[in-house]
Amino acid sequence: MSITAPRGLLVGNQWRTCTETLPVIDPFTGNEIARAPLGDEALLEEAIGVAQAAFKKTRAIPAHARAGLLEKVAIGIEKRSAELAETIMAESGKPIIFAEAEVGRAVMTFNTAAGEARQSQGALLPLDGLPPGAGHFGMVRRFPIGVIGAITPFNFPLNLVAHKVAPCLATGNTMVLKPAMKTPLTALLLAEILVEAGMPEGQINFVTCTNEVAAQLVQDERVKKITFTGSPEVGWRLKEQCGKKRITLELGGNAGVIVHSDAELDMAIPAIAMGGFGQAGQSCISVQRIVIHESRYEEFRERFLAHILAKIKTGDPRDRATIVGPMINAEALERVRKQISDAVAAGASVALGGTITGRCLEATVLENLDPRCDLVAGEAFAPLVTLHQYREFKEALEFINASVFGLQAGVYTRDLNLAMQAFEALDVGGVLINQVPTWRVDNMPYGGIKESGFGREGVRYAMEEMTELKSLVMKLD
Repeated sequence: MSITAPRGLLVGNQWRTCTETLPVIDPFTGNEIARAPLGDEALLEEAIGVAQAAFKKTRAIPAHARAGLLEKVAIGIEKRSAELAETIMAESGKPIIFAEAEVGRAVMTFNTAAGEARQSQGALLPLDGLPPGAGHFGMVRRFPIGVIGAITPFNFPLNLVAHKVAPCLATGNTMVLKPAMKTPLTALLLAEILVEAGMPEGQINFVTCTNEVAAQLVQDERVKKITFTGSPEVGWRLKEQCGKKRITLELGGNAGVIVHSDAELDMAIPAIAMGGFGQAGQSCISVQRIVIHESRYEEFRERFLAHILAKIKTGDPRDRATIVGPMINAEALERVRKQISDAVAAGASVALGGTITGRCLEATVLENLDPRCDLVAGEAFAPLVTLHQYREFKEALEFINASVFGLQAGVYTRDLNLAMQAFEALDVGGVLINQVPTWRVDNMPYGGIKESGFGREGVRYAMEEMTELKSLVMKLD
C-alpha cells in the first residue's frame, strides 16, 4: 500500500495548503515517503481564532451528540485501519504488529470517550450535612474550558493524538493540535476521519509547525490549557512559560521491574522482553531497569537471554515477525551507541546485543553498570535493558525509587504483602503487579510524578483536566 500524500492542514474543517513543506522519512530505509505541509505563525494564529469561535457552539452540544460523533470516529478508524497501520509503520518505523495494535487501541479510546460523554460529569452536594446547609439544594457539574493546545510525539502518532482529541470532543472543548514533525501523516489521516464523521467546523484543528511557531500556543491567552506529551526538557520549560494557563505533561521514564524470588518466570520473561524491546523501546514506559532477587539472578539471566535470541527479532518493520524495528533517526541511534560505549568504558558488560545493523540497534542487555550512568539514571528510549541484583525487597524498592523519573513500575511476586508494600512505597504513577510497566489500557489514569509529568491522562481523567467544576446552590422554601 502506498502512502497517501496529505491533503493539507485542517483549519476550520478546510484543507489549507502551505508554501513550505517538510520531508517525512521512513526510519528503516532512510527514504523520503512524502512531504507534509508546514504551517506558519499566521496559520496557527488563524487556527486559534477559529477554535475560539467554534467553542461558542461546541460548548452547547448535548451529550448524546458528542457521544455519537465519537462513535462515528471510531467506526471511521476501523474502516481505514489498514491504511492507518501502514502509515504508522512507514513514518515511525514501528513494526506492523504494533502499528495494527495502536490502531485498535485508538478505536477503543474513541469508544471509551463516547461512553464517558454520556455519563453525568457531576454530583449532588450534600449541603444539609452541615447545619447552615439545611433548606438548600446543591449540585456540582463540569463545564468545558475553551481552546486547548495539544502537542504530540512521534512514538504513538495515532493513539497519543487520540488521547488529546477524544476527551476534547467528549467535553465540548475545541483544540489546536500540533503533531510531531517526524510523524505528521497519521494525525492528518485522523483529521480526515474527523471531518468525515461530521465534526463541528473548527472544533479540532491540525497544524504541523516548528517548535518555535508552536510556542504561540503557550503565549496566546485565548488558549486555556496545554496538553503535552514529549521530552522532560521541553515539557517543564512549557510549564514555566504557561503562567496561569493549565497544563498536563506526559514526559519521560526509565521504568523498572522487580523480579522477586517467588516470581513465575514463565510469565515474567516473555512480558519483560516484549516490554523492553517492542517497537525498539521507544516508549516512555518501556522496560529499562530489571532488578532481580539474587537467588534467581542466574536463572533469570540465562532464560531471558535465550528467550531474546529465540523470540525477539530485529529488522524490517514490514516483517510480521519483527519486534525491534529501527530507531526513529540517525541522531537517536548515535546517542544510544555512545551511551553504551560510555557505560562499557566505565565497567559495564554487554550480555547480549549492542550491535547496530542498518538503522536498528539489536536487542541489548547490559550488566554491572554504575547506577549513576545515563543508561540507569536517565532514559534510554531504545531497545536496551539493564540487569541488577538485590537481596532484600526493601533494596529493590529503593533501587526503583532512586530515579528522577516516576511513571510506572512492575513487580513480579506472588506475595500479596510485598505487592502492597510496593504499592505504598514506590514513587510512581502506577504500580503493576505480575505485569510490566509497559502495560496500559486506555481508560486507566495514566501519568507520573517527579520528572515524569504533571497531571493525568486516560480518557475520563483527561476530561477532568479539560473541564472546570461549577456549583449550583438553591435555597428552598
